[in-house]
Amino acid sequence: MVAADNLQKMPETASFNLAAYLQERKKLCEAALDESLPVIYPEKIYESMRYSLLAGGKRLRPILCLATCEMMGGTIEMAMPTACAVEMIHTMSLIHDDLPAMDNDDYRRGRLTNHKVYGEDIAILSGDGLLAYAFELVALRTPESVARERVLQVIVHLGRASGAAGLVGGQVVDLESEGKSDIPLETLNFIHNHKTAALLEACVVCGGILAGASPEDVQRLSRYAQNIGLAFQIIDDILDITATQEQLGKTAGKDLVAQKVTYPSLWGIEKSRAKAQELIESACAELEPFGESAQPLKALAQFITSRNH
Repeated sequence: MVAADNLQKMPETASFNLAAYLQERKKLCEAALDESLPVIYPEKIYESMRYSLLAGGKRLRPILCLATCEMMGGTIEMAMPTACAVEMIHTMSLIHDDLPAMDNDDYRRGRLTNHKVYGEDIAILSGDGLLAYAFELVALRTPESVARERVLQVIVHLGRASGAAGLVGGQVVDLESEGKSDIPLETLNFIHNHKTAALLEACVVCGGILAGASPEDVQRLSRYAQNIGLAFQIIDDILDITATQEQLGKTAGKDLVAQKVTYPSLWGIEKSRAKAQELIESACAELEPFGESAQPLKALAQFITSRNH
């Protein structure tokens, strides 16, 4: 469940309660993820995949996918396989990021990282298994009522977001930039537009595509998602400095130890917060044409800058 202290800070309006919305949608996503990945032979790999996939978290990415599909006139049922897929891809990236060859972290979401429990070899294979299964899930589980052309577009977007043109490329530049104090803002933006924002963008855009969004609407959704993705990373950078390990569920202060250039290191904390809020306002402006049906996505955008873990 979402932490109670964070729920109290979530933006609400008289007609929309984000706390209740997140709890309901998270419950749906958790059930779908659990059902999608049973333990079969060889049990060890499936147990490892489930260990990280079902370890909690906000489930922000699948919820964004569902919310966008609904906003565009679709249903939860048509978007749920893709929502589960983006969470599997995200989980893969966390498993691999935590490896000793990458960020070398012992804790994730308040418990030992995958490689600390199952070993580095199984952790690598677990991430590989989740990535491959994500595409199988979209192809096989998306209802037949959704045009196959839309499913193909979703697969293309997910492939681009999870590969060298997306989070893998961002991670490479991030690793190359460690320990360097002269990283320009353009490089930092590249890292996070690919490492963080690309998958968030895929969540939103794919939800729209499944519901039959027009090319113009897909562009609006893309700009919304790019803005919230960058805001999300700015807040992450701030929390790495200001939050405790208990709040984060992972090791705090790792950016400083790794000598990473971050938004607070370039701008300071207050300017970073202001920049994040500017991005959120720009994101919400993209949703104006969708009227009241955009309330969940607007509230989710505001939640990104108000979270404390």
